[in-house]
Amino acid sequence: QTSEEILHHLQNIVDFGKHVMKQFFGENYVHHGEIIQLPLDFVRQLCLKIQPERPESRCDKDMDTLSGYAMCLPNLTRLQTYRFMEHRPILCIEIKPKCGFIPFSSHVSQEIKHKVCRYCMHQHLKVANGKWKRPSKYCPLDLFSGNKQRMHFALKSLLQEAQNNLKIFKNGELIYGCKDDQDCLSDWNELARHLKPFFFPSNGLVSGPHCTRTIVKELIHVITMALLSSTEACRAGDMKTIPVSQGRSYCEASAFNKELLRNGKHKLESSGLPRGCLLYKTLQAQMLDMLDIEGLYPLYSRVEQYFEEFPEERSTLQIDGPYNEVFYEKLLDLSTEDDGTVAFALTKVQQYRIAMTAKDCSIMIALSPCMQDECSEQRPVVLTSKSRFTFSVSVLDLDLKPYDSIPHQYKLDGKIVNYYLKNVQAKDDPVMSGLFKENEDCTLVLHKV
Repeated sequence: QTSEEILHHLQNIVDFGKHVMKQFFGENYVHHGEIIQLPLDFVRQLCLKIQPERPESRCDKDMDTLSGYAMCLPNLTRLQTYRFMEHRPILCIEIKPKCGFIPFSSHVSQEIKHKVCRYCMHQHLKVANGKWKRPSKYCPLDLFSGNKQRMHFALKSLLQEAQNNLKIFKNGELIYGCKDDQDCLSDWNELARHLKPFFFPSNGLVSGPHCTRTIVKELIHVITMALLSSTEACRAGDMKTIPVSQGRSYCEASAFNKELLRNGKHKLESSGLPRGCLLYKTLQAQMLDMLDIEGLYPLYSRVEQYFEEFPEERSTLQIDGPYNEVFYEKLLDLSTEDDGTVAFALTKVQQYRIAMTAKDCSIMIALSPCMQDECSEQRPVVLTSKSRFTFSVSVLDLDLKPYDSIPHQYKLDGKIVNYYLKNVQAKDDPVMSGLFKENEDCTLVLHKV
């Protein structure tokens, strides 16, 4: 890419955060950054300096050392609201919550998608492909339920099997992010050692499993309270909300749900999320995926066919930007009645891209201990048994998902569902597992009657 193309790409990212995602998530949560120019020699030295520190999976992606343009963003492992507290120890938890609802679209062809969430199904395919050694017990629907018991279970599951959905930083340094081959218990003991000064600054709780469990419990409580906090009113006043009740409020594959059933209870409580909290806003943005990829893909094909006939319309219809107020206004039409037009198809495609962005974003919760006399009504505070924290909540990874990735999403959806039906559901169902065994040839013999 030329320097001009890179500048244009970066400007699109900034504009998308400023004019679109801030409308969905709110002023305090989104940090869109700014574009700056850097001396090329500095960029080259920086590239050499960080290369040994980069994860192996990122080393095939080259850093741009030629354009001289970069995005300047705040360090979200620090508190974003109170600069005077920067000298204090800071704890930061990064969570990638993933999709928090089950499809409610009539376009869904496999009934299993109305019962089991995408994340829980995808876990099995990822384990089969060798990405992870074992599936996580985390289910996004538990986290998005607003029910504290379910949220605590979801967060504990994330801590047990973090994969790439949870990281913890202390003073900006990564101290916890479970690798697949690590022993979770020894990880928790190490984590408790880091966290003890935050939660039990002057208490005699020194070591042992009871100490670790107590500290982890306090951590989960703090994360839950921060996620349910409403630090500002919802700005997207002109955005009609999509009722969460349109879909099922629980996932049949959730370990929490299965535990309830084992104990003879059948009602899974969903308390609902406070309207001002970041989880609620994230879920609303995710639910712009109203048709599911199965209903969306034919509309994408309609738009593609139109662009084949009229390629010059691609820029007029803002597929690649600019992401401005006009782009945002077009997203507010929540109708699902297809009138056969390209305009309808394009609106649904753009809404789907926003939903995919919200499904893949990360939430950063920065916490810093504060004294009682420092905690005024203006500052959000969360209490634990021995400590109090002031905190800030931010959202990141808000780059708009590419238009061209929709065919890939359609194929991946089919792979995830088919693998789950063949290898998981068939085994769970005793009748089905008796009929079909994996890798076994079955012959159907018909006899005359």
